[in-house]
Amino acid sequence: MDRIRVVFFGTTTYSCAVFSQLLEEGYEVIAAVSQPDKKVGRKHELKEPPVKEFAKEHQIPILQPVRLRDEAESVCSLNPDLIITCAYGQLIPVSILKAPKYGCLNIHPSPLPKYRGGAPMQRAVMNGDDYTEVCLMEMAEQMDSGKVYARIPAEIGPDVTSSELFQQLEAPARQLIQEYLPKYLEGTLPGEVQDESKAVIARNIKPEEEQVSFRKEPINELYNHLRGLIDEPIGYGIVNGKRVKFARVRKENGPVKETPGTILGFADHAMRIAADGGVLLVYELQMEGKARMNADAFYNGVGRNLVGARFE
Repeated sequence: MDRIRVVFFGTTTYSCAVFSQLLEEGYEVIAAVSQPDKKVGRKHELKEPPVKEFAKEHQIPILQPVRLRDEAESVCSLNPDLIITCAYGQLIPVSILKAPKYGCLNIHPSPLPKYRGGAPMQRAVMNGDDYTEVCLMEMAEQMDSGKVYARIPAEIGPDVTSSELFQQLEAPARQLIQEYLPKYLEGTLPGEVQDESKAVIARNIKPEEEQVSFRKEPINELYNHLRGLIDEPIGYGIVNGKRVKFARVRKENGPVKETPGTILGFADHAMRIAADGGVLLVYELQMEGKARMNADAFYNGVGRNLVGARFE
């Protein structure tokens, strides 16, 4: 088989694992498509997405359309044999899906048809799931609805954050490229049609979902909610009218007398907050207008004055 010309679509660090494996396996990546640079931090400085940085390091042309459908012709004119996507962040127009000789494939981290959409790993962690998969799947007009050509299972640990899960799933994503992509190109993978009746949508995280509620969420639900938002966008609570982001957490299950949300104190390098059915332990946090810090530093600043205060 002649060397396969690939256009790669991706944005995140997780995407780079697949991008890297394509190069290692000898595919000719003729271009990469990524999201536009993004303003980050309090200074709103422009930051390049990881895939753009990776492409530049390997001298691969990069496209960053604000709306992909407006530049679909530019992608099609590259005449790729194959398109591979992984955590790109935009829907692929039909004109692009029909362009490559070998079609368009996606590396999707969920047990399809469960968790179709833009936040499959975050939703899995937020829902307390202990199992997931990474799938090699056909790109179709309807989001994440195409045939599944290969699945690799993976466990989700009880304390894993969505950021840590992304890292854990890099290895099976690479394995799909190394082991199963050649079989797909040879035509030896028949593909499994998804059961539409079991489809579950994993929508992107909305801003209002970033706030947790100590009054409404029992400790296990609260803990899963926060794990699913670490390291991005990071969940928060409100105390004395100020947002506090919870950047590293653990939990203790057991009866608690105090009202959920009450800051019980600081011990063993953690801020302890009462919850329904246990205690939330916060090891790293960020108060509104302040830098991220560990709980000891927070206590030595404003934290000591917050003991007894209550999160909403």
